[in-house]
Amino acid sequence: MIRTILSVFYGGKVKQTLNLKTFAVAVALGAGLLLSGCKSAPELTATQAQTLIQAKYDQTPPVGANITVDDLGMRQGISAKYWNKTKGYPNGFWADFTLTDDGKKAVKLANGGSVIEWRPESQTDKNFSVVMTTVAANHLKAKDAQDPQDDVAGTKTAIYNEAVSLDGVPGPLQDIAHNPGNKLSSKHTASFSVDGGAWKLQSIN
Repeated sequence: MIRTILSVFYGGKVKQTLNLKTFAVAVALGAGLLLSGCKSAPELTATQAQTLIQAKYDQTPPVGANITVDDLGMRQGISAKYWNKTKGYPNGFWADFTLTDDGKKAVKLANGGSVIEWRPESQTDKNFSVVMTTVAANHLKAKDAQDPQDDVAGTKTAIYNEAVSLDGVPGPLQDIAHNPGNKLSSKHTASFSVDGGAWKLQSIN
């Protein structure tokens, strides 16, 4: 009788101890799985973000830069011998200008031809302009990226400047490109997400 009581007492205590140990192991394993599931995303610096954006631009075919040419630009183009006046009109302020051989090596006209149709509204109209594209083609440049900020669903966004490259563009045409009315850079926002444990460029707006 005494042996039976001891057996029940100690046997129950042993089972209780085993149950407690099993519970502790289960809690530890659960905590480990929870921590591994909440692993934080890798760091994304402004430099890394800019590198990812530039890589996207470098994968895109190079393009010529659009240049707005106003009254000042037209006079600069004549001085640089990019075009010559080949026709005047009775009103005294309309004219046609034809690209020279040097001009054809520097710019392309929107209409695909070689004649610039200069059609201001009046003799004093200084706002009229035409758009030309540089023959020299380049990749866009990502510059001045700001520190990425947390966005929705674990993504990040970074504001940066998208700049036109004038590499290979003749000096006089670069001067025209820097006249008022030309926009050689603009602000954009890039979005990034984690893919395979690394940050990837998602979109550019």
